[in-house]
Amino acid sequence: MPVSGTLERPTREQLVRVQYADAQLVSDYAAAFGGWGPTARYHHSRIHAVDQVLLGREGTLLDVGCGPGMMVEHLLDDRPGAFTVTGCDRSAAMVDAGRRRVGKEAIFAVGDIEEMPFADGSFDTALAMGVLEYVDIVPALREIARVVKPGGLAVVTMLSPRSPYRLVEWGMYWPARRVLGGLEQALHVPRRHDARRTGIEALTPRRLRHELWRAGLQPVDTVFYDVTALVPPLDRVVRRWDRRWRAHPEATIARGAKGRLGTGYLIAARRVDGSV
Repeated sequence: MPVSGTLERPTREQLVRVQYADAQLVSDYAAAFGGWGPTARYHHSRIHAVDQVLLGREGTLLDVGCGPGMMVEHLLDDRPGAFTVTGCDRSAAMVDAGRRRVGKEAIFAVGDIEEMPFADGSFDTALAMGVLEYVDIVPALREIARVVKPGGLAVVTMLSPRSPYRLVEWGMYWPARRVLGGLEQALHVPRRHDARRTGIEALTPRRLRHELWRAGLQPVDTVFYDVTALVPPLDRVVRRWDRRWRAHPEATIARGAKGRLGTGYLIAARRVDGSV
């Protein structure tokens, strides 16, 4: 039992749910796609990587963890008529933002990736971008496999925990910002440094492939994205003037050894017949 008057550390579930629970947080998330900084580069590189594995595909597509509909809008604009798109997110605020973004061109539903409101085999393709880091991955992958048709494709993304970027960001940069923020608070000066806790748990590609196999999803391709030799905070300085990535997103993705520099990666996997 906690001592009366003390503050309990929030659980991972609470950390995840609070992040996108209101309209301002949703707006901030959508705004991160714009501009020229590291976050914008990451998002645009990820979209380019997904586009590569979706080449030639069509039919019904689910974007689970769709957020404010950025990927939904991209698919509808970039490949009109190729997909009938459904967006699903646990946050009602995100779903509302998605509806406002694309109107009636897509279907939206509020639902948890671990228990989605769709029938078995509903989709030819399922995307899970930026969501697996925040959930219990075993039931999440089983649900993805359940709603994908036999032979259909699941495309899932993950932050790359052993990339130089993530090792520095998570092991040094964010902890340093938290320490500085605490000092600023203790000294009663304007707080300029902070780093909110997110509840992220990232898997290595080998571990994620293993979990996909267990869920009945056969990995067929692995693509690393946001490939960069820069680490925080240097990347935040360089990105102010280095804007080549926007015109040449192909330079930000890789397979093989160079992929070790990717701050994130995706795995495309086919549902094995009779696996669910």
